[in-house]
Amino acid sequence: MLDPKFVLENIQFVRERIASRGIEIPWEELVQLSQKRKFILREVEALRSRQNKASEVIGRMRKEGKNPGTLILEMKEVAGKLKDLEDELRKNEGELRQILLGIPNIPHSSVPYGKGSEDNLVVREFGKKPEFNFDPKPHWEIGKNLGILDFDRASKIAGSRFAVYLGGGALLERALINFMLDIHTRERGYKEMIPPFIANEESLIGTGNLPKFEDDLFKLKGYSWYLIPTAEVPLTNYYRNEILSSDSLPLRFVAYTPCFRREAGSYGKDIKGLIRQHQFNKVELMTFSLPEKSYEELERMTNDAEEVLKRLDLHYRVVSLCTADLGFSGAKTYDLEVWMPFQKKYLEVSSCTNCEDFQARRANIRFRREAKSRLEFVHTLNGSGVALGRTVSAILESYQEEEGSVRIPEALRPYTGGLEKITES
Repeated sequence: MLDPKFVLENIQFVRERIASRGIEIPWEELVQLSQKRKFILREVEALRSRQNKASEVIGRMRKEGKNPGTLILEMKEVAGKLKDLEDELRKNEGELRQILLGIPNIPHSSVPYGKGSEDNLVVREFGKKPEFNFDPKPHWEIGKNLGILDFDRASKIAGSRFAVYLGGGALLERALINFMLDIHTRERGYKEMIPPFIANEESLIGTGNLPKFEDDLFKLKGYSWYLIPTAEVPLTNYYRNEILSSDSLPLRFVAYTPCFRREAGSYGKDIKGLIRQHQFNKVELMTFSLPEKSYEELERMTNDAEEVLKRLDLHYRVVSLCTADLGFSGAKTYDLEVWMPFQKKYLEVSSCTNCEDFQARRANIRFRREAKSRLEFVHTLNGSGVALGRTVSAILESYQEEEGSVRIPEALRPYTGGLEKITES
């Protein structure tokens, strides 16, 4: 959430920056509610002042043996008015909060302006697109032919947009999980965490998933719990309502979790294969940073996620998202997009984002530089390190052989027991 004081004192600047994201906000209503709040507060404070003064007078009159009955009756009327105003104030502040919770983060000044994904800026590329002397097949066909992916029986078990991994497919995904975790923990300094895969409403409000994106979440019937859409949710909320020491920052975590998304609004998009599933696995990176160091941390996190793709020798590019393509909580985001040979297009496998203090305000995560210094909000960053299903898809398509088998990337073979190739099973 943005700082309400900053928003109201810099309303024109905030409006212009949010407009660059192509998002409409009821600014006039926000201003009117804010003005009304100030008026109600003045009235409340005036009535409380009257109550305090009257209380002193009543006490003095009783000591002097005088009857304060008239003043007591008057104060009962004041108390009634005060209760009505306090009820109105709570309603007003609730409405204000709902609007503020619906305002996305302000794009960083380095974010390119744009109206859609076509305006994203390519920052750099790694490797070359794989070349074939045959027509490459799609990963879902490769997986089905090898007997390592089963979408039909997954549909019988759960419905569309689910997959069953079998044999070499299950081995490949498990190998990738351990491979990624080892890079991030042993070499890159992240602390591994296994968090809950269920989160409460407050946690999802903290990351910005609620209230605006409830339709994309799976809620547990009868509970105010949700299946996590990403490990970003439990990782960010690990320090919710806590005060950290500046000496402890940065704090870097990594977690492997399943992720659950309804994919509301994506009907008809990427319906084949592993690209847009209701359930998928992901290795997530999370950093809590000092504000002045957070953009250094963004570059570091992006490089850490890139290292996975480099070692797998997958052709990819790094893209800086434009204003209109930023996620709700992001101030700046780099997407890592891997090349998919069959579709002849790039596919996002990681988004590394600096949320600045946007999530920390919602989750109340603060730090103190010195013993008596004022409290400040930390900056939070998150990124996929990386998405598993999409990486499996890229490996199947990029390392496919003409006879139908799939070579396992050399860096991954220590995690597959030395297996070099997935053949029909």
